[in-house]
Amino acid sequence: MARSSSVDLDSPDRPFDNIINFRDVGRTINHFCGAQIVKEGVLFRSARPDDASERDTRRLAEELHIASVIDLRSSTEHQMATRKRCAEKAESATGPPSGRPDEHLLRIPDAQLHRISLTGKSFEHALLWRLDWSNYLKAIAFAATGYRNDAVKLVGQQVMQPRGLTGLAQDTLDASTSELRSVFELLSRKASYPVLVHCTQGKDRTGLVVLMLLLLAGEKIPTPAIVDDYSRSELELVPEFEERMKEIRDLGLGEEYTRCPPGFVDATTEYLQSRYGGVQNYLSGIGINADVQDNIRQMLFG
Repeated sequence: MARSSSVDLDSPDRPFDNIINFRDVGRTINHFCGAQIVKEGVLFRSARPDDASERDTRRLAEELHIASVIDLRSSTEHQMATRKRCAEKAESATGPPSGRPDEHLLRIPDAQLHRISLTGKSFEHALLWRLDWSNYLKAIAFAATGYRNDAVKLVGQQVMQPRGLTGLAQDTLDASTSELRSVFELLSRKASYPVLVHCTQGKDRTGLVVLMLLLLAGEKIPTPAIVDDYSRSELELVPEFEERMKEIRDLGLGEEYTRCPPGFVDATTEYLQSRYGGVQNYLSGIGINADVQDNIRQMLFG
């Protein structure tokens, strides 16, 4: 069901029917700063667009001209989304589910879809090593006997919950280097733009990628503007709070995973600086050299 809104339907900031937490990063930053710093209409972020209406899809294609979508979700999240879509189809008159693992994915005409799990195998292994031996062996046994969801929930309860969203961002930077390299290689190509970057909530993994992109502008973008862009997600996600809480609980996580930690931007920026010497050195270290970084700056900042 489409969400109702009193927003002017002619406004470029009007909401979508069934895509939440959607925004043009350039418009958000520029509005906060009162100056044109980031190009508008090139970098978009959102929560998962799986339930996009036909009108939403047309708008993405014909109005925003999305050329590529970077989906940062994990295989577990994709499996959950596929099961949800199949259940919805089975209960409706839209026909039987196809049984395809991509049953849930949005297809935008003429746009390239790139699935890059920012919390892939390396990240999973890093979290497993944070378990004590008893829970480590239990998680391995779950995974080996086909109970992957139980393994995920155990890691969620024992590792992810205590680490918090800020700690997991640091773990992502440390462990998901090949995945981040793939993301930034895509973001260095002119053909990728306009681009939509999303995960499930469009908040933390998406927030990490957007944060790193904005840090490439150097002192042009004040930290409060980046904090404002990140923190907007908390209110934007309210319409689907109960549904997302159920999914979060299934992963062994608590309500704080629906929020935007107030220190996320500062702490992540400081971690990049103290451990890696800043975002530019970090990116160079994972294979995104200075020339490629300049390409990204050209795409986003002119």
